[in-house]
Amino acid sequence: MKVASVQVEIKDDETKAQRIHRVGSMLDELEGYDLLVLPEIWATGYFSFERYLEESEPIDGHFDETFSAKARALGTYLFAGSFVEKDGENLYNTSVMYDPQGHRIATYRKIHLFRYGSDEGKLLTRGDEVTVVDTKFGKVGLATCYDLRFPEQFRRQVDQGAELLLVTSAWPHRRLMHWNLFNQVRALENQCYLISSNCAGTTRGTFLGGHSQVVDPWGTVIASGGEQETIVKAEINLKQIQHIRETFPQLKHRVLT
Repeated sequence: MKVASVQVEIKDDETKAQRIHRVGSMLDELEGYDLLVLPEIWATGYFSFERYLEESEPIDGHFDETFSAKARALGTYLFAGSFVEKDGENLYNTSVMYDPQGHRIATYRKIHLFRYGSDEGKLLTRGDEVTVVDTKFGKVGLATCYDLRFPEQFRRQVDQGAELLLVTSAWPHRRLMHWNLFNQVRALENQCYLISSNCAGTTRGTFLGGHSQVVDPWGTVIASGGEQETIVKAEINLKQIQHIRETFPQLKHRVLT
């Protein structure tokens, strides 16, 4: 299957509407791909905390309508990254996934909210449900940025049948070594493919890490972006997962569960 991770530059002088339009044009160049992945709170900008409340919207709002239509127009699965969802009095870091018919087939509210030099933990409510969704190419687990530091979340997804892990992110460049390590290790220890989409550029004084990746079940990076806005493209074969799990059955050898 053909996959692409869209690494979006976050520009402080760009409005949410402008960025949605620009990224939509980038997606239009990817007709024929089976799966497209976008970063974390990319439309507002993760570090634009003062805009969270004003730019929040319900799960079935404009963001949802826009990318439901985009998935349908391109005939692709689209993990549209996350946005600030408003539900009653609460705000969430919510990611959404659509099938090729434009149906919203999964939502995931970020469980591990970041608090180190970030207002996310103050402004948002954490989710409490791990998300695994069925697709025509297998079961897919969804995760967001800081979740990468918590291996138990991904192992639970594997126990629910996940073979492909998708990570939406706004990871800073100053911890790029950690980002690269976690991308590879989460794929390797769970014998899954992992596709991540990270933001790029400098926003609110924070240099974002980029380096969106496609990692195979051996932990090998088969495609990666640099520090600039780009589209990371790859072809993956999910049949390899079963072969690897059978020939090197580490998941069956677990003792502590």
